[in-house]
Amino acid sequence: MQRFDLQDLALISPSAHKADVGLEARLQDRYFDRWCPGFDTLQVRTLAHDLGLSGEQTLAREVVLTMLAAPVPMTFKSVAQLESHIRVRVNIARAAAKTSLAFNTEAAERPSEYWQGDAEKGFVIRQGVSLENAIIAATQPEVTGRQYEFSCYRAAEYLVLLGLAQEAKLVNPTYLNELEAQCRLAVPRSDPFHTTYVYEYGTPENPIPMRYYVPGDRLWFKNPDDRSSDVKGFEGSWVFYLGGGLFSNFWRRDQPFDLASKCLEIYHWRDGACVNSSGKLSMDESIVEQQVALTRQSPDQLNLVMSKMMAYRDPAGVYANGGCIDSTREIPRALF
Repeated sequence: MQRFDLQDLALISPSAHKADVGLEARLQDRYFDRWCPGFDTLQVRTLAHDLGLSGEQTLAREVVLTMLAAPVPMTFKSVAQLESHIRVRVNIARAAAKTSLAFNTEAAERPSEYWQGDAEKGFVIRQGVSLENAIIAATQPEVTGRQYEFSCYRAAEYLVLLGLAQEAKLVNPTYLNELEAQCRLAVPRSDPFHTTYVYEYGTPENPIPMRYYVPGDRLWFKNPDDRSSDVKGFEGSWVFYLGGGLFSNFWRRDQPFDLASKCLEIYHWRDGACVNSSGKLSMDESIVEQQVALTRQSPDQLNLVMSKMMAYRDPAGVYANGGCIDSTREIPRALF
């Protein structure tokens, strides 16, 4: 807390869960009510302007401040593990803000100097190439001069691995060597990725408040419309919370989403869903943009759409009365 000059804001006491061995830190009530009312952390950078949340440590301080306001315990075995977690979150949020990709759910590309394709395992990193450099080259066009084709699901996995690799280089070289060796055989994805590299906090029974986010959170916004969710790639949207009220936009990184713009985009996918010349259900994103603009021009319509979308999502496969908000957040597992 002292390192981030936040010691006067935190209430630190013996843990209610393990008082004999642990400490618990949380934001004092008066600061919580002022900066994170109702667990809303989307405006904390603006509301806590008197904290001076600017400069090199802005993102790290926002991570700590929002974690202090957590609605559920975030448990760490040591201060070192907590510090590592903060750095990984910062790594991920910064990388997500720099990521610029070409959307494609049917095909994928990677820079051949760093990656090689495998018919069964997808892309793997080449011998002698670091995982950090390989992912940066694939996701940040400044390196190669071009964008590569990804789905948001796969891109989100890559950025978690990047954040972990960058931290492991500092604190756990053995972990990094093992991770890179794994990625030369097969890059973890889908279920193996979920069970090994991230974990969820919050549950459908005890959901995370809808406006509570910590920089570096990975989350899914569900498309609650049955028909348009059948368009591949539009079942929902995987994003990262960048801090400052903004969420990643891998396709137009200079236009990150706020919560309202993300809800509007997903809501109007129902208008963009159409049958193309091949008779296949597809998405006309120009129509989506037009409808978003029209909704923004009507306060009543905007409020109506937001009231529908700002609700917890239905379970997988269910399209009843749910909105787009997930009940959980995903965060990277500890390196040690």
